[in-house]
Amino acid sequence: MNQGVNVVGLYVDNQDEALAFYVDKLGFRVHTDVRNGSYRWLTVQHPEQPSFQLGLFTPGPPIHDEATAQTLRAMVAKGAMPPLVLAVADCRASYEQMKARGVEFTQEPTDRFGSVDAGFRDPAGNGWKMIQAPAGSK
Repeated sequence: MNQGVNVVGLYVDNQDEALAFYVDKLGFRVHTDVRNGSYRWLTVQHPEQPSFQLGLFTPGPPIHDEATAQTLRAMVAKGAMPPLVLAVADCRASYEQMKARGVEFTQEPTDRFGSVDAGFRDPAGNGWKMIQAPAGSK
């Protein structure tokens, strides 16, 4: 039996806006988009990682009370959540492609520790690091 992480969630303030960003600008595709009352289970996946899903969830019921949801939304908007990492073969080329699609970067590609990385945030404020693997690594 195979086991492992299947879905990792992040908080967004607007699921439709997040969906447009992850699909139209980053190239992810919709995996699941279902509703149960006001709750929406929305996941996307990178086309090269079909067994892994990224959940785009809004803080609130049935998981959080309104005070907790408000705190979480504020933390995300400030960029206080841990960054996610997007592995790419060529950071500079990916930067140019994503920038042309409207991704707003917080850091241009920078040589660091034998690799190249850049930073951007999604519309909710979640931070991303885009990292090119060092030459010779897998």
